[in-house]
This record gives sequence, C-alpha cells and structure tokens, in this order.
Amino acid sequence: MLRTSRSVFTLAGAGCGQEPDGVISPGAVIASVMPVYLLMIAGAVLRRTRVLPRECDVPVMQLVYRVMLPCFMLDKILGSAVLRSGPVVVWSIFIGFGMIMVGILCGLGIGKLIGLERGTGMRTFALSSGCQNFGFTAAPVIEILWGAGALSLLFVHNIGVEVAMWSVGVMMMSGERSFSWKRLVNGPVIAVAVGLALVALGLDGAVTGSFRKAMSMVGVGAFPVAIVITGCTMMDLLGTEKMNWKVIGGSAVVRLMLAPAAMLCAAKFLPLTTELRQVLVVQAAMPAGLSSILIARLYGGRPAVAVQVVIATTVLSFLTLPWIITWGSAWIGLKPLLP
Repeated sequence: MLRTSRSVFTLAGAGCGQEPDGVISPGAVIASVMPVYLLMIAGAVLRRTRVLPRECDVPVMQLVYRVMLPCFMLDKILGSAVLRSGPVVVWSIFIGFGMIMVGILCGLGIGKLIGLERGTGMRTFALSSGCQNFGFTAAPVIEILWGAGALSLLFVHNIGVEVAMWSVGVMMMSGERSFSWKRLVNGPVIAVAVGLALVALGLDGAVTGSFRKAMSMVGVGAFPVAIVITGCTMMDLLGTEKMNWKVIGGSAVVRLMLAPAAMLCAAKFLPLTTELRQVLVVQAAMPAGLSSILIARLYGGRPAVAVQVVIATTVLSFLTLPWIITWGSAWIGLKPLLP
C-alpha cells in the first residue's frame, strides 16, 4: 500500500529532545506544538493587517470542511491497524461522548459556584467550558507527539464528541427535547464512516496509486489553513465583549483542571488501547472549542460567555498544555514519539 508523506506538523516537531530516561520534558512539548500556536498568531496578524478579510473565512472554511479535511482524514484512516478492532472503535466513540458529558457536568457545578443561573449564561458556560478543542488544534499536536495511529483514532473519537455537542449540547442550549441526525451529516463524519467501512471490509489496501497520492496532497493543507482561520476568528473575538473574571476563572478550573483530571483518570484506569490513551492525554490539554460559540449563536445561548471561555482557555493553554501532557504521559506510562 502506498505510504503517504508525513505531515508538515510532524516534520516541524523534529529535533525536539527527550530527557535521558526517555521521559518527555515540558520544553520539548512546547517546541513541538509551537507551530500550532504560531499559525494562530499568523492568522491574527493577517486579519489585523486585513490581508485575510472576514469575507475570506466562509469560502476558505467550506473548502476545508467539504474537501481538504475529508481527504486528510480518509488518508489517515485507510490502512490504520488500530481501527481494525471493533471494540476499539466503539470504545473511542463512547469515550468521546462520555468525556463531553463529564465536562458539561463539571461546567454546571462550577457555574453554580460562580453565581451563574439559567438565563444568565449557565448553560452556555457549561457547554463551552466542558467541550475541548477536539479538531484543528488537537489533531496536529497528536500527530506530532504520537503519530498516525493515534491520529486516525482521534477522528473516530471525535464522532462521539460531535454526537454529544449536536445532540445534548443543542438540546441543553435550546430547550428542545428532540435530536436531528441531519446535524451530523458533514464531510468529516462521512469521511470517517467511509474510511471505517473500507477498513472493516479489508478494502482500504486497494486505495493506492495516483488517486491516493492526490488525496494526500489535497488533505495535507487542511489543518494549517484551518488553524490560520482560527487565528483570524480569535482576533475578531478579542475585545468584542467585556471580560467577566468569574467566567474566566471558572472556565480555567473546568477546562484546564477538572476536565483534564477526568480524562487522564479515564486513560489511566479504563481498559483502553494505547492509542486511545494517547488521544485522551492530548484532549485533556486542549482549550475550549470554537464550536460552542456557534451553537450558542444558533440555538439561543449567550455567545458572549462562550467567547470569553474560548479566548481565556486558549491563551492559558499555552502555559498549561505542556505540563498536562508531560505529567499525564508520565503518570499513565506513555512516551511521546519525539526524535
């Protein structure tokens, strides 16, 4: 089967050292994930200087979601040995869903402690602080630290996250009592479904040659482009809302302390494959995801609260991410694959 080229993020992570006993150091993690944060900063600068105006966001992200990202995901899923196990696939989806539920419950508890109530941002706070950035920031970090096996499993794990966000998350935000599966029909979900079907049938090895190479070439730019646009979005959000320090402090406790603790405990004590443990370590270190802002805007939530949570946890994650990954890896017994 054709072997595709390594991601630009994987290559960017090369040259980072490990401690003599094989335990990764926080400095090495920082150096490895720095390209992700630099691309966010580049996006912010490009937006600030109007090189990338807001009018570019929708067509560019449509290209990413509908074409580039599905190609990238399918390319990584095909030939993945870890996805040939049905129990591993089921566990990954279940864990993706379950950890979002745990995060939301933590958000509800902390939201009450800081004085939020229903109608004043409680539900938006719970959803935004309870949901990590499971895509554009997480995937490059996982590929840098763990390689293609864990990355392919992340995409399956994210199906559970998507189901949680667009079912429980939407119902909680809007007060609805029903769930439309149409919300889950998108390019990435279809790519994962097709990839898993080909792997299960043993047909993934037939996708080779020029078609596979072209698919790889189209997909390789998905995450760099998406992260640059994320930086643009962050620049748009900065200064749009007056900061509430209770919300900022509470979101830091949920997203960067309680939720990581739950994920690391799941990785440590549940009967999970190594690759899923690797996914959970990186997911534990992620800031809040932008999708909560979209759900708040579409379904009657308070976007201002979600914006503050996303910005605060993203900025703070630069400090907390290397330590969560370092300590979590050491506690669980994982060794990131840094040269």
